[in-house]
Amino acid sequence: MPKLARRFVAWLVLAASASLLAEEPPQPAEGDYVVPNFHFRSGATLPELRLHYLTYGRPATDGKGQITNAVMILHGTTGDSRQFTGPQFAGVLFGPGQLLDASRYFIILPDAIGHGRSTKPSDGLHARFPHYEYADLIEAQHLLLTQGLKVDHLRLLLGTSMGCMHSWMWLETYPDFMDAAMPLACLPVQIAGRNRIMRKMIMDAIRSDPGWMNGDYQEQPAGLKTAAEIILLMGSSPLKLQKDYPTREQADSYLDQFLKTRLPAIDANDLLYAFDASRNYDPSSQLDRIQAPVMFVNSADDLLNPPELGIAEREIKKVKKGRFVLLPITDQTQGHGTHSLPAVWKPYLADLLEESTH
Repeated sequence: MPKLARRFVAWLVLAASASLLAEEPPQPAEGDYVVPNFHFRSGATLPELRLHYLTYGRPATDGKGQITNAVMILHGTTGDSRQFTGPQFAGVLFGPGQLLDASRYFIILPDAIGHGRSTKPSDGLHARFPHYEYADLIEAQHLLLTQGLKVDHLRLLLGTSMGCMHSWMWLETYPDFMDAAMPLACLPVQIAGRNRIMRKMIMDAIRSDPGWMNGDYQEQPAGLKTAAEIILLMGSSPLKLQKDYPTREQADSYLDQFLKTRLPAIDANDLLYAFDASRNYDPSSQLDRIQAPVMFVNSADDLLNPPELGIAEREIKKVKKGRFVLLPITDQTQGHGTHSLPAVWKPYLADLLEESTH
């Protein structure tokens, strides 16, 4: 059997048994790194920027005292580091004998600016918070690594969704900083077409609501509900939703429960800023600068990055050591959210780690 066919069969077997692979995940440590007088690309400055992060494992150093086993994993828009701490992610990757065994790797999970427990608009500045862009988030992550954690090189950079987009920017801005990278669920081009339209719909739903009051609302504007509904569709899989909620009553009940759970956990300004931050993203012109091996993975049922666009296949040709993998639709894939199911894609992570070993 050809190598690619064997790998595909192995992937199917592994994906089918995904629920059996997760273990009780180890517990992370957490910390904060405070950057004084952080300067944004807009020209604005914050006197104090707090960057929250989680870590698994301990740093290992070489004879020169440089950390050699660091792995950074970047979350998506409106997410945070804690999304990687549950059984379906940490329980599949970070446990003993697993690919990113925390006894071997120093795993760093930062909360991006505006997300999680890092500094964000809802902390008090609201709409007076600096209008950050992705380049600001990359710079802050670099400061956290180099100044806060004394990491000047990564064994692996892995990013999901927004973190996938940040991975491309990292690879171009700091081409010698990592041994390998795995961007999951994005495209390395300007956000346009349906993806941009949905993002604009989310922002318009908030800004056009009279209750938004230019960001100085006393209670969350009603437009936040519409924004949350659009986000649900962006990350969904038609196959999974139809399978899980095959009747009108079940579908309605799921939506009601989603909103009941999700809405209390989000803030309109935080959400607006997070989606607006993608406005300048476009790494396409500098993909040839990338030096590290790249394993680029999307799922065929991803509403945001549909395979019929052909963009991923076109752009990966610009990356010297790049490879693109399109995961086929199965009962295990979950649309855009497949990026957070390593049981589905970890055979390709294994390949990347093996290929990039020095």
